[in-house]
Amino acid sequence: MTNRYLPAQLQSLARSIKAFVKLSTITTMLVSSSQVFAAPVEIKFSHVVAENTPKGQMALKFKELVELRLPGEYQVNVFPNSQLFGDNNEVAALLLNDVQFVAPSLSKFERYTKKLQIFDLPFLFSDMEAVNRFQQGESGQKLLGSMKRKGIVGLGYLHNGMKQLSASSPLILPTDASGKKFRIMASDVLAAQFQAIDAIPVKKPFSEVFTLLQTRAIDGQENTWSNIYSKKFYEVQSYITESNHGVLDYMVVTSNTFWKSLPADKRTIIKTALDEAVAYGNEIAAAKVNKDKETIVASKRSEVIQLSPEQRQQWVTSMKPVWSQFEAKIGKNLIQAAEASNKQ
Repeated sequence: MTNRYLPAQLQSLARSIKAFVKLSTITTMLVSSSQVFAAPVEIKFSHVVAENTPKGQMALKFKELVELRLPGEYQVNVFPNSQLFGDNNEVAALLLNDVQFVAPSLSKFERYTKKLQIFDLPFLFSDMEAVNRFQQGESGQKLLGSMKRKGIVGLGYLHNGMKQLSASSPLILPTDASGKKFRIMASDVLAAQFQAIDAIPVKKPFSEVFTLLQTRAIDGQENTWSNIYSKKFYEVQSYITESNHGVLDYMVVTSNTFWKSLPADKRTIIKTALDEAVAYGNEIAAAKVNKDKETIVASKRSEVIQLSPEQRQQWVTSMKPVWSQFEAKIGKNLIQAAEASNKQ
């Protein structure tokens, strides 16, 4: 039976049904199309150092791997050199979801957990091999989860290296630092470290260090060969003492909110990419130690001072009492586990 034999009301109903089916088909096509062409989820990775550092290269490798393995689904945008946030506010930005990944130095977490202060204790680790053994061991891995209650998820440790002392005058004995101003990260342990040698610790952002040194607002600072070279501190510091008195490492972290928002399969892929990127960054860190030091020496802009065993022991004797000041907050067992990593 054709429509012309149907009552007017039924013909009207038939037309309505056809229109509804057509509209539903179009809607389905539009939804499918929007899903296909949906913008990728943006992941912002903010850090405070140059791109040619281990951290900078790690972040770029992470971007490469995520976008390779999740094409069109996730886009990682890396912001180096404090372009988005400085080292004093990047963790707060993470918790506000203004960024999704940051990799602050371990010193930056003391307001969220006192356990990580262990990495600031002077002369605790003999070398980077000892640091790595501790971080990859049971105690070090537990520390990755030490800030979960504060909404921060630790995903891995990234190396930079052992710290050296630089100054506008030679630092050979601890007494040479007396009365001098040294820039430090916002760390109570590092403040106590310099106070132990009668120096004046000055807490300032990393992005301001070069200017502070150049204008002589401070007398010196502590840092790794990689940072001293990449930020050109050696150009405005006449002397660098190879003290290897502490470690400067980072923890790559995200917020618990963002991490849980990821689908489980995507989270696994992103975590694997991060693990590979961190391993890549750590390889670069190991290679850059000697290379950057040699470049600084060759520049003749700064004199590198080598301490004799007797001279170095005087620094150890002066600074090691800092351990007992923070033992209760860090935990005696944790400090002993770190010490044990030197004996492998």
